[in-house]
Amino acid sequence: MSQSQPHPGSPKANSPATVLFASLIGTTIEFFDFYIYATAAVLVFPKLFFPASDPAAATLQSLATFAIAFFARPVGSAVFGHFGDRIGRKATLVAALLTMGLSTVVIGALPTYASIGTLAPALLALCRFGQGLGLGGEWGGAVLLATENAPPGKRAWYGMFPQLGAPIGFFLSGGIFLLLSQTLSDAEFFSYGWRIPFLASSLLVIVGLYIRLKIHETPDFQKVLDKNERVKVPVVTVWRDHRRVLVLGTLIALATFVLFYLMTVFALSWGTSALKFTRKDFLIQQLFAVIFFGLTIPVAALWADRYGRRATLIWVSAAIALFGLTMAPMFGSGSSLQVTVFLSLGLGLMGMTYGPLGTMLSELFPAEVRYTGASLTFNLAGILGASLAPYAATWLATNYGLQYVGYYLSGAAVISLVALLLVKRGKTA
Repeated sequence: MSQSQPHPGSPKANSPATVLFASLIGTTIEFFDFYIYATAAVLVFPKLFFPASDPAAATLQSLATFAIAFFARPVGSAVFGHFGDRIGRKATLVAALLTMGLSTVVIGALPTYASIGTLAPALLALCRFGQGLGLGGEWGGAVLLATENAPPGKRAWYGMFPQLGAPIGFFLSGGIFLLLSQTLSDAEFFSYGWRIPFLASSLLVIVGLYIRLKIHETPDFQKVLDKNERVKVPVVTVWRDHRRVLVLGTLIALATFVLFYLMTVFALSWGTSALKFTRKDFLIQQLFAVIFFGLTIPVAALWADRYGRRATLIWVSAAIALFGLTMAPMFGSGSSLQVTVFLSLGLGLMGMTYGPLGTMLSELFPAEVRYTGASLTFNLAGILGASLAPYAATWLATNYGLQYVGYYLSGAAVISLVALLLVKRGKTA
């Protein structure tokens, strides 16, 4: 009877600092790239990549290209998840980072509608698809890199480090657009300034690749290799054997996505158009609010390790459902103070749900299909919760008023709450 041979010598251990920094730097870069597109989709692309005859239609078309990445992400989950569960977390993470980084840099070099006509938005959409493909493979691998190296009792704490990449990436992207708005005239910004964040991301990618190439394979995946437990087609195994948790995991993450993209992309669009805030003033308010996003992520992780991932997310989902009812009175007030408080509360709740989410989704699946399973749940939730959220919210606010955008958020939170109640307690702590 043949037995799989263990790898010669003891597997090299990753130092905690290297693991945590490698998971954090990667997602920071990925989300920086993703958010500069989101910001540009509101501020830049409607004017430069679509016909200018109807500004409202151009904005909706730009937001539609924003949605493309979310449909690409499950494809990235399946492709990168396959290799992450077959050949390992490290090599797959490097490939995902390169895919995302190259797509972003190319966006910064694209000719506009004035130069090449309808080919410009087509190329923009193609690059956006590449961004989504890379992010679809990045997030799951970064979470597994952290959680599969975590000591007992600290999985949520380790798992929150890649999640911290979201507020840091958003802060960097908003900060660079704010700096450009301060230092360049509108003509300079729309002529060349908007390209700078996309091209500058190449420097961040180089740093991320250097760190990622230094890490070793995770202990959990090494055990899968040593026991010869790899499955042939992970996505088929997930769909055949873990369909229930795949669906419930997707719904658990739904409220997280809806909340974040309402607080960022929709809020920026509505705030600078209907509420008449200047681009500079609203970006400052958002950057202030993102601080609360970053601060509440570690708080939620500590709670999740102490009281359980499921229990923490149940309470936070209930709070998000109530928060949705404040959309019209607070955000619709147009008051700088009330809008800032509203954004701070919303992004604070975002940190509370986002902090334990990666750990919980990864714990739903066994190690041999964990990369694929966790990535698919997260990115399918992106399709349901985020891809059309800015578009749907803009349509609801325009036709029915901001209160219906709040109902939309509350409804998503109730769906996530029900899914959390249906997940078996044994599936996650």
